[in-house]
Amino acid sequence: MAIVDLLIEHPGWREALPEIDDVAEQAAAMALNVLRDSDRPFEICIMACDDERIAALNGEFREKPLPTNVLSWPAFDLAPSTPGGVPEEPPTSMVAGQPVFLGDVAISLQTLEREADAASRPLKSHVMHLILHGCLHLLGFDHETPEDAGRMEALETCTMITAGYGDPYA
Repeated sequence: MAIVDLLIEHPGWREALPEIDDVAEQAAAMALNVLRDSDRPFEICIMACDDERIAALNGEFREKPLPTNVLSWPAFDLAPSTPGGVPEEPPTSMVAGQPVFLGDVAISLQTLEREADAASRPLKSHVMHLILHGCLHLLGFDHETPEDAGRMEALETCTMITAGYGDPYA
């Protein structure tokens, strides 16, 4: 179960994608479905911002002061011990029934609009994919090695197709 704290920092999001709240909830839930016990409560914070804000964050945290589509800050290091391996499960809450905070995800409207337009994809589908992607990073998935990238992309593709959105890498 995903509890999504959506912070809409740039007002253009409501105009470009009025259903952003539902998209964020669905994408987070899709990511959590990869867990063995996906019924446990988890909390994720998603910031819907603009290119200026995400470029500042990218510069501060990755030393790349340029806009990007999605950034994530996992609360836990769940990375697998071997390339292409299965990430560790997130910890259980110390208080029964309380959600475990998994981390933060930031997405940029202008970058996602440019990418969706260039790929001739609906904005909703592209946003769904990039929030899913960011949430999978919170769960320990990555694309630093070819094995990890193959595992993560296959998972994203299967998840998006199952949800009726098509292959995000096609």
